[in-house]
Amino acid sequence: MKKSFLFFLASVLTSSIYAGEGKHIILLHTNDLHSRLYGFSPEYAYTPLQTNDDETVGGFARIAAIIKNEKLKDPDATIVADGGDFLMGTLFHSLEASTGFQLGLMKKMGYDVVCTGNHEFDFGPGKLAEILAQSERNGEIPPVLLSNAVFSNGSSDDDGLEQLLSAGTLKRKFIIQKAGLTIGIFSLVGKDAADVAPNSKPVSFARNIPFAKRMVKELKKEGCDVIICLSHSGLSKDKNGKWTGEDVKLARSVKGIDVIVSGHTHTRLEEPVIVKGIPIIQSGEYGQNIGKLEFTFTDGHVRVDKYTLIQVDDSTRGDGTVEEMIDKQKELVDKYILEPLGIKYFDPVAYADFQLECNEQGDFKAGGLGSLVADAVYSYVNRHTEKGCDISIVAAGVIRDRIVPGILSAPDVFRIMSLGSGSDDVPGYPLAKVYVTGKELKNILEILLVAYRSSPSNYCFYSGLKAVYDPDRGLLRKISKIELVNKNGSVREVDFSAKNRALYSITANSYMLEFIGIIKKMSLGLINVVPKDESGIPVHDMRNSIIDVNEEMQGIQEGKEWIALMEYLRSMSDSDGDSIPDIDRKYAFPERSFSTVTKR
Repeated sequence: MKKSFLFFLASVLTSSIYAGEGKHIILLHTNDLHSRLYGFSPEYAYTPLQTNDDETVGGFARIAAIIKNEKLKDPDATIVADGGDFLMGTLFHSLEASTGFQLGLMKKMGYDVVCTGNHEFDFGPGKLAEILAQSERNGEIPPVLLSNAVFSNGSSDDDGLEQLLSAGTLKRKFIIQKAGLTIGIFSLVGKDAADVAPNSKPVSFARNIPFAKRMVKELKKEGCDVIICLSHSGLSKDKNGKWTGEDVKLARSVKGIDVIVSGHTHTRLEEPVIVKGIPIIQSGEYGQNIGKLEFTFTDGHVRVDKYTLIQVDDSTRGDGTVEEMIDKQKELVDKYILEPLGIKYFDPVAYADFQLECNEQGDFKAGGLGSLVADAVYSYVNRHTEKGCDISIVAAGVIRDRIVPGILSAPDVFRIMSLGSGSDDVPGYPLAKVYVTGKELKNILEILLVAYRSSPSNYCFYSGLKAVYDPDRGLLRKISKIELVNKNGSVREVDFSAKNRALYSITANSYMLEFIGIIKKMSLGLINVVPKDESGIPVHDMRNSIIDVNEEMQGIQEGKEWIALMEYLRSMSDSDGDSIPDIDRKYAFPERSFSTVTKR
């Protein structure tokens, strides 16, 4: 008995001593920042250098202050990383190619490493190369990972990125020493992220799992004790409430990864998702939270000690130096983007006394924001072009922010429709118009009625159109009636029989109209829609269908969704006499374009 007790005591003492030798690491992380340099919403109320006087969230000055405070606690053990899509989403991103501002700012804020996501490719690989090169010319930037990129041998369009990889501006991996440990970090752009990055071509991306296995093996050979994957791939819950997605599969399939910092799906995790002992962490979106993972490395294994989401809100006083840098960049946005349009950054556009949203992760059908944007585009095109349009379409996936109660200014409006660029200096996808027959219109609507089931981003909002459908009928047989309702309220029914050769015009942004070209693929070859011009000639390049919103000027004056939305909001009545238009409350409970057939 005495011998057994002594053995037990020795075991406890040995375990305690060994546990004390563990190395403690603190990992601070963000993802999907989307250039949200100022707090939101609305930006008009953002006061980063004062506390407890506004309800805005996020803001890089506040993030910088939190990072600084956390690093001061244990600088030798703290790593700061971003999981991709750090660019694209506000007026600030439109100047990145010429100013290379944000990466240098993130270095100043304390980031040790960042990775690219799909939205870094929104302007194409050539423009991304310009952004990175200009950023580095300006000064020190964090290491930027683009680990599983595959460059083309047959095209020169990605040569700039390939050269930056050779020069070390871009990296396949990053190794850092912290708390006596060698920590290896690599990144992934997942399949879904790659699928929604059409402008990344000719860059492609190696498959996650085989590539990750190779990287783990390579980093282990280089003596890394801990391996962290910055995976812009994502995770979500299935219909049974269980976690699924590419990062869950990654954790199940790849041995040797110790931590997965996830991104892309804008998922706010209150605690890590543990899969086969690997913690998957993600902090949400837009810098509203900073994730803080504390773990201990002992005997070749990582043990999660604690995970916290640090809220970035008005309880934190922002970093003054970082805020000053952002304010100076805002002046450039005013000078080069807004002033040519006759707008100033903080000029009031409209007032909202209720919330409007179109949240892909929530009840995206019920929100009034999609209907508001569709009506704005319809109004804009019919006001600024002689022939106007019959229908406007807006997809949920291109609506990037919500409207909350308060005064909206230009940046708040831009954030709602912030994606893409055209051939001019004004940010945003240009508006385009194509023509289809009545039968083709019905087929488009039939496919769009079900397309969102595979991805909520495909859910569409319409203006100028009313349709009746039977949800119980089969594919391509649901719609029984289509009506076009013009701005004066007159109605005409669409004949969608094959004999009707009349053409009907559809307006959307140029990216959205590219979607019409893949209807055949989505319908498994059952239908084929050929976009046409007003003469019925097929349109093969959507750039040829860009709308000219000022036909009296030379060249094409591109229309943008966010400008259409600003104009529409400004046209609304000022109900309270404060000289600021008030958003029409009909959008609190908008009328739907599709109604179900009445059954007896």
